[in-house]
Amino acid sequence: MPAGTTIALTIAGSDSSGGAGIQADLKTFAALGVYGASVITALTAQNTTGVSGIHDVPPDFVAQQIDAVFSDLTIGAVKIGMLARADVIATVARGLDRHQARNVVLDPVMVATSGDRLLRADALEALWRELIPRALLITPNLPEAAALLKAAPARSEAEMQAQGERLLAAGAKVVLIKGGHGVGAEAVDLLIEASGTTRLAAPRIATTNTHGTGCTLSSAIAAGLAKGLALPDAVRAAKAYVTAAIAAATGLEVGRGHGPLHHFHAWWNQD
Repeated sequence: MPAGTTIALTIAGSDSSGGAGIQADLKTFAALGVYGASVITALTAQNTTGVSGIHDVPPDFVAQQIDAVFSDLTIGAVKIGMLARADVIATVARGLDRHQARNVVLDPVMVATSGDRLLRADALEALWRELIPRALLITPNLPEAAALLKAAPARSEAEMQAQGERLLAAGAKVVLIKGGHGVGAEAVDLLIEASGTTRLAAPRIATTNTHGTGCTLSSAIAAGLAKGLALPDAVRAAKAYVTAAIAAATGLEVGRGHGPLHHFHAWWNQD
């Protein structure tokens, strides 16, 4: 690999249908010009209609994957997705410390687009204790932010702001609350830092092809950070990429349920 190659690492679960998880992350990295490495935390049997099974990877093998990657590759950013168990969460946290990982983006994946639960209830405390303080950015959607705070989902931008500030007070460094589950003509995300809030809005697209949206956004942010973008710029670029990928997803015919985004919309179907 040539010197200076930009590399990002995803630590997440595998999606057998290819629309979310590790597969979505690696597609996103590739689409944005970043070499992708991966640590698989769980195998899922799933498709666009739901999750039929989860097979957890043992914590010691998760640690072995982390050590193998960091001992050989220069990692510019880390995206963390599905971590179903408390012991795996602790293992990942120790691995981040061991290798002094930087630019960590944590997507607190709890429920799949289909509604299937991906995070065990007893792992939520471990997420707060072990990983949220180590992340540069956490990217909860409205239901995830509510679950982290044991509150009702935000129904307005003011409530999103308030919940983001509560997450900061509880130990998060920076919070991106995603408004995709909201209503209205715009899909509004709020990037909430101690120094202030950045509002990011895009037209809300009427589609069922939203499988892997959160995975794709967080990995796109990690790709931007790996390339040296400042955090607000990485978030803006990621939002633009995901919005275009959702808009282009109507050109895909994948599955009978919530279809995937079109990660390679800029290259496919071109003359």
